[in-house]
Amino acid sequence: MSEAIAFGHPWLAGLVGDAEVAALLGPGAELAAMLRFELVLAAAEADAGVIPGEAALAISNALLRFRLDDAAMARATARDGVVVPEFVRQARAAVGEPHARWFHFGATSQDVIDSGLVLRLKAVLPVLAARLAAVAAALDGLDARFGERRLMGRTRMQAAIPITVGARVASWRGPLARQAARLERLAPEILVVQFGGAAGTLEKLGDKAGAVRAALAGALGLGDVPQWQSQRDRIVELGGWLATTTGALGKLGQDVALLAQAGDEIALSGGGASSAMPHKANPVGAEVLVALARFNAGQAGGLQQAMMHEQERSGAAWTLEWLLLPPMLIATAAALATAARLAASIESLGG
Repeated sequence: MSEAIAFGHPWLAGLVGDAEVAALLGPGAELAAMLRFELVLAAAEADAGVIPGEAALAISNALLRFRLDDAAMARATARDGVVVPEFVRQARAAVGEPHARWFHFGATSQDVIDSGLVLRLKAVLPVLAARLAAVAAALDGLDARFGERRLMGRTRMQAAIPITVGARVASWRGPLARQAARLERLAPEILVVQFGGAAGTLEKLGDKAGAVRAALAGALGLGDVPQWQSQRDRIVELGGWLATTTGALGKLGQDVALLAQAGDEIALSGGGASSAMPHKANPVGAEVLVALARFNAGQAGGLQQAMMHEQERSGAAWTLEWLLLPPMLIATAAALATAARLAASIESLGG
């Protein structure tokens, strides 16, 4: 999957990137997920009597020592528009005769790609949940330390009436608590298998289709649902959650940046340096939260566009989704990590 260049840039990634989540989404993780899907599919089909047991064993042995030709994959993907045809060609060659024809039996490219995406999301979502909890705990710590202090309340960026620090922190903390609850509800809807075959009918599996899909989902640790290859509402909901989470963190960043501008109600450690003004300590973390919030807000609209698959599958809409979703996930992970560091850097708040 493609990433916006800043997230993989050797310098900028230190500002807006996230190595942990990038690795969970990257090509190594993608290939591992694809191999796992095919391995489990062959076993499920053998158990149901769809393919011979010897074929499933040959597939398993071949996949355990499989090595992908990346250069051939790049050339073929440019031609085919999707990675799976070349992956299947190489894997079948590794399986060899007489069992190669049973590899990927009854499946299609979208089954491998979408189920592979969900398997990677299964690793990513707990990371986001844990980081969200860490930010919430850091804000709770600020409330415990400074919550009773006074802070000037501002409406429309003008001084209004005094409030407590606790009231401002609550405005940062509340959306994050709701986002944590939303993710808990959303995750089971997202972490589901995609298995529909050429046009969503699993026609090659006949009356064993349901049993194979259930076994596939169970072995992968995913929910068993009917095929959803042209129904992208789950992906759009996830994108909305990502944009809302970074938006909430952006509000925190914006507030901290404005407090730092006034300078008399907040003290931050570890500010960023200026090349021209050595006396400055810029609120870099706060600014990054605003930038990442705006980035994800823009990408969320693109995911809405990617929801419109023509008929049973769209190449254009699907490709757009590949371009947008990974950077949104990385941006959210980076924002959560940045927010936790920013909260920890607040040495004093209010007066």
